[in-house]
Amino acid sequence: MRAVSQRYARALADVVIEHGSAEAVKEELAAFAQGVDESRDLQNFLANPAVRRPHKQAVIEKLIARMNGSKTLRNFLLVLVDNRRAALLGEISEAFEAELRARLGVAKAEVTSARELSGEAKNELVRTLEGLTGKHVEASYSLDPELIAGAQVRIGSTVYDGSVREQLNRMRKRLASG
Repeated sequence: MRAVSQRYARALADVVIEHGSAEAVKEELAAFAQGVDESRDLQNFLANPAVRRPHKQAVIEKLIARMNGSKTLRNFLLVLVDNRRAALLGEISEAFEAELRARLGVAKAEVTSARELSGEAKNELVRTLEGLTGKHVEASYSLDPELIAGAQVRIGSTVYDGSVREQLNRMRKRLASG
């Protein structure tokens, strides 16, 4: 189903980039998908083939109105219901975010550090990563005291490990092999 989700994500990306509403629709879709993900009843309702499309459409209309969602999001969700793809909403939302990042030249970095980084350190790290990738970097941060000091950065499948723990592991391997 990954290919199906990516097709829908690409189609939505085409529309929102053309209309200049990529960031707003990305946030709306993520919020809607999170709401569905948090409600088992809503998940079952949207995925249940016994529930008629007009009922699903009416619920989506009400939810979009309640969240002041855009017409683009509304139309997209109705297309998912019409094509019986509402159960893929979470997967489509993730694929859509990845598609937008790729098209807009944005890299997502996951930074794990031993201690909380200062604002200046975060800015310097982002500038360095942007120089390495040639893309605008959106970083998310987490803590792992087991790193001892330093940080690990994951961008896609690439890992940059500047942690003291990793340096000690490399030193241990060199000593053991010599």
